[in-house]
Order: sequence, then structure tokens, then C-alpha cells
Amino acid sequence: MAVTNPELSTEKSTPSEVVKPANAVARQEVRAGVATQTQVLIGEKDGAPNFSMRRFIMGEGGGMPRHTNTVEHEQYVLGGRARVGIGEKVYEVKANDVLYIPAGASHFYQVIEAPFEFLCVVPNTPDRLEILDEEC
Repeated sequence: MAVTNPELSTEKSTPSEVVKPANAVARQEVRAGVATQTQVLIGEKDGAPNFSMRRFIMGEGGGMPRHTNTVEHEQYVLGGRARVGIGEKVYEVKANDVLYIPAGASHFYQVIEAPFEFLCVVPNTPDRLEILDEEC
């Protein structure tokens, strides 16, 4: 006999596919940043059990101050250019560059050419952002 009440079932449901236009996903201002917005393109609300894919859009003069996160970041630059500091090193990144930022590593972003846009994949685990320097 199949269990029909999901509250009684101990089995995990299989996530279903999600296909949607990225521009249909609401943008939200990033409070810690300057001229920075983000979208959660795919996340837990879509049924993704392990990772979230976010898009960041940074405008003219935009960026994020030096900070740390408790989760790792994998990033793919879509367009624009920026200085990205990771630990003690500073890189100039552009379209088609990829970045790996380990959990706990300090990092910042300073836009050189706007809009600077990148995809950021993070695990679906609790994250804590700590600002280390207020300036972008």
C-alpha cells in the first residue's frame, strides 16, 4: 500500500526539473554591497537539494567590501571586468574567467567595467557573511 500523506512518508521526494528564463527571477539589492544586485536562479525553493546558483550584477562604481563566508564559492564571470581580492592576492577578472573562493577566505570585488556579472554556485548549507572592511 502506498503512503499518500506526505507528512507520514519518510522517503525523500525526487526533485523535478526546473526550466525558467533567468530574467524572470526577481533581483534583490545586496545590502552589504554598492550598486550590487543578486538573483537566486536555482535554489532550495526550486527543489535543488545540494547547491544554489546565483547571479550577481554590479553596476558602475559597484562592488563588495572585504568579507568572509562560511561556505565556498565557485564563480563564472559572464561580463564586465573587476578587481577581485582573495586572501592577500588581487586579480583582474573578465568574461569567461572562473574563480574558486574557499570557505573562510577573505575576498572583495571592485568593478572596473560595468556591468560586472557573474554566476556563483554555493552549497545549500548555512552561511554567515562577516564584513572585514566597510570599503569596497
